[in-house]
Formats: sequence, C-alpha cells, structure tokens
Amino acid sequence: MSVSGQPTVTVATAQYPIEAFASFGDFQGKASRWVQNAASRGAELLVFPEYGAMELASLLPASEQGDLVVQLHGLQPWRDAFVETWRAQAREHGVTLLAPSLPWRLDDGRFVNRAWLCGPDGDLGFQDKQVMTRFENDEWGVEAGQGLRVFDTPAGRLGVLICYDSEFPLLARALVDAGADLLLVPSCTDTEAGFQRVRLSAQARAIEQQVAVVHSPTVGEALWSPAVDINIGRAGVYTPCDHGFPPDGVLTQARDATPGWQLARLDLAAIRALRDRGQVNNHADWSLQDACLAAGVAHESLT
Repeated sequence: MSVSGQPTVTVATAQYPIEAFASFGDFQGKASRWVQNAASRGAELLVFPEYGAMELASLLPASEQGDLVVQLHGLQPWRDAFVETWRAQAREHGVTLLAPSLPWRLDDGRFVNRAWLCGPDGDLGFQDKQVMTRFENDEWGVEAGQGLRVFDTPAGRLGVLICYDSEFPLLARALVDAGADLLLVPSCTDTEAGFQRVRLSAQARAIEQQVAVVHSPTVGEALWSPAVDINIGRAGVYTPCDHGFPPDGVLTQARDATPGWQLARLDLAAIRALRDRGQVNNHADWSLQDACLAAGVAHESLT
C-alpha cells in the first residue's frame, strides 16, 4: 500500500450489527451493501469493528453455535473467503478498508484476534490484538498475537488498536512513534461500561498523542452466539481538543444504536501541525514523565 500525499481523508466508521445468515452469499451481499453505501458517500477509509466476523457462526449447525470453542474451529474453513470478500470490495470501490476482526488459528493451533487491512490495489496486511480481556483469556481461549504494525496506505499511515488495546497508552505511543497519523479502534463490548471504557480511552489517546482516532463498534443482539450475544456501542471519530477542532474532541459520534455509518472529513495535516503550534504539547512532552518518575514519589503525612 502506498502513502497518499493528500492532507485530508474522508473516513467512515461502522456501527455494525451482528446478523444471522442463511448462506455465505448472504454475508457477501451484506458486505457489498455496506461498502457501496460508504463509498458512494465519498468515504476513502472504512473501519469495521472487532469480532464482526462472528456473524458467520450463524452458518454453523445450531448445536455448534452455542459452543465457544467449537465456534473457533468452525469458522476457519470460511476465513480465506471472508478476507477475500473484503479485499475484493476494497479493490472494486477504490477504498482502504479495515475488515471486521475474526478468531484466526495459527500454525501452532493457537487462536488470535486478527483484523485484516485491505488496500484499493489489492494489498493486504493484518493486526492482531495485543492485550486480551478476561473473557478471551479465561473462557474463549483467544490469545495475544504478533506485535504492533504501522501501515502505509493511500488514506495515510495507520495503526490499529483492537478494543482493549486502546486502553493501554504505551501501545498507542509506540504506533505514533513509528509514524502513525491515524489510529483505528475496532471494538466489541457488551455493556455500556465497556463501551465507555473504549470510547474514553480512544479520546485520551487522541489527546495524549495529538492524533485522530476512529472507533467502530458492534451493535445489537445475536442471542444465538455466546461470544457476541449483546453488543453496545456508538461509532465515533475523535481528535485532539485544540485549535480548529471541536472543544470536546468529538468530530462525530452516533446519537443512538441505529446501525449505519458515521462519516467525517479528517485534516491530517492540521492535526500534525498541532504538535508544533497547538495550545499544549502533549506529544512532545511525553518524555517529561520520565524525569518526574525518576524523582520518585514522596510520601508525606498530614496527620
């Protein structure tokens, strides 16, 4: 994927419902409709959520849909066709697209949570989730994958923090230090508290690193699946709270749980410029924490 010289990019972030299908063709039809809808509205970068691929588990026999471990293995025969579906859509519409993530079996038999990035020229890259939740670790058997990556794309230089990863500032810092201009946060959360943790973390990363962050969640109910039965979230695009951007850093955010796209025009050059002439210097001042911590934490008693 080659990097575009354009300073602005139109992003579309999906508020994506987990649905049941009667055939793989039904899934392909849904993918086509979603991409066509965003592309027809001028989107150049499309972001889908974490574990959106779990809707393919609806194609498994009913006896397997309710078994967390059996689901993992049952999805694997479809995984290549799944990735190729999104790759073909990105190429057809000339967009850069982060596909919904899915459990991916490695050669050693372990499963990771993998999101594939598809370029308009047919190139592919992937990012694995780095820090696993209690559910993934303790109940599902999905493990941390390969390290962080930065992707050069026509929509800019991108980094991906999958859901819980967004709650760890050093991961975002590593991506930005490696050149990322834009952070993508696909998520899947089953409570309002979970959604708010990811949302607030995404906003914090935008402030700390002076970058934009695009958040895409799953929404709705899929009670036939114990992995993604309840989905709560609202798609949004967040920026630093600084010159030329909303005071609260919310460039756009869905008002309710209705499935669909949130679109925003991001001026990446203007955001980069904040690091030189913003009201604050969060990105440059990051290293000052080291000096503060080197002095230690004094303990004083006022009693």
